[in-house]
Amino acid sequence: MVGRIIETAADVAEGAEWLARSCPRMAHALSLTGPLPLRRQADGFETLFSAIVSQQVSVASANAIWARLQAAGLTAREAVAAASDDALRGAGLSRQKARYAQALAASSVDFGALRSMPEEAAVAHLVAVPGIGRWTAEIYLMFALGRADVFAPADLALQEAARLLYDLPERPSEKVLRMQAEAWRPWRAVAARALWAYYRVARQREGIR
Repeated sequence: MVGRIIETAADVAEGAEWLARSCPRMAHALSLTGPLPLRRQADGFETLFSAIVSQQVSVASANAIWARLQAAGLTAREAVAAASDDALRGAGLSRQKARYAQALAASSVDFGALRSMPEEAAVAHLVAVPGIGRWTAEIYLMFALGRADVFAPADLALQEAARLLYDLPERPSEKVLRMQAEAWRPWRAVAARALWAYYRVARQREGIR
């Protein structure tokens, strides 16, 4: 099953209210962050490509690279497919990410079909493309497809936010945070928004684009 889809700010607020009732630490985080952002994006090639650009770089760096790609007219599938490696690298991509961009442009990802796929099937469909790991797939499901109960425990900002909020002795691993996130079902994507917002408050920096 696909489950609940986050379409509006009211959906996010509903999830935040549920989390605040269910967990005192989440309630504390939400008291500091205020209303959580919707973060919905259009699904399709450009949003998935943008997620690849964001891999393993700071938010500021990802924003700068994406702005250069936009200025060069290299964000649409057809443009990326026709671009040379030098053109993509000239717009700010590393050699590896330029390969990933070209692989995505040449892939058979069915963006329409993803909308109705269960989470694990959608993740499997995406990670079959070179350069797309589980983090990228889960970010796409949360923001482009609006899945309310998807989480991305490999995200370092989420791990650090969880460490701070729950006063953990060390940053939780992906496996540990995935287990912890079970307590936030069926609103794990809203819990992620809450943790990213809390990270911004606690660290005075953005943890996600």
